Amino acid sequence: MIWAAPPALTAVFCGAAALTGALSLKLALLIFAYTLAPVLCAYVQGSGPVSQPSSLDFLTILLLWLPLEFSAGASLIPRHAQGILHSVAYGIAITLALVIFAGFRSFPGLKINLPRHGRDYWLPLAAFAVTAPGLAVAGIALGFIPAPHASTQSASRMLSAVGIVFAATALPEEILFRSLIQNFLMLRFGSSTRTLLVAAFIFGCAHLDNGPQPLPNWRYMILATIAGVAYGFVFRKASTVLSSATLHMLVDWTKHFFF
Repeated sequence: MIWAAPPALTAVFCGAAALTGALSLKLALLIFAYTLAPVLCAYVQGSGPVSQPSSLDFLTILLLWLPLEFSAGASLIPRHAQGILHSVAYGIAITLALVIFAGFRSFPGLKINLPRHGRDYWLPLAAFAVTAPGLAVAGIALGFIPAPHASTQSASRMLSAVGIVFAATALPEEILFRSLIQNFLMLRFGSSTRTLLVAAFIFGCAHLDNGPQPLPNWRYMILATIAGVAYGFVFRKASTVLSSATLHMLVDWTKHFFF
């Protein structure tokens, strides 16, 4: 049944592309190849519970992540549709990752579940109280963000942004960088400070191609690496990825409205 994923997810993307007027045969074939390659890597290794990731498992993550990171196929999509279709592609990537690694390969430690302990609720709040001031000071010193200011947005818009930031940015990125990359590093090399720092550095490097500063955006990389240490620490201590995603959301939300 793993082979049902590529055509099904390709159909979802093609439906979204058709609604935005961006559908083409080349784009459909590209998305099908994008969803097919990770499934092939997983299939040749077999299904069932796995205790340690292989080189092909790491390759599978790269096949899911890097095409999105470098906006592969953007030239096939009209500019007006690129934003929404990138979000759809990100959703497809996370869905396929869960099908492969939580279903077909069945890795431990993904923490794709609801909170199970009291610390799952207070850990992100405590980490935010500790981390946010340091990120603010470092961001201002690096020239990445301005001095803090009062928000000019309405309370309703700020409240609605909580869910949007959580669902569209924080949770997908935490599943990728914590449930998959950090967790796989811990399973392969041990749950140590070194693996936490390596995962945080990878997370930081993923922001080198993000604006608004000139690229490569080393300022963003430094701050994202620092934030990644905090996210990774919460992920390691909590029983659910929702905890690190909550911290991630609080950091992004605060930056957006107050900096």
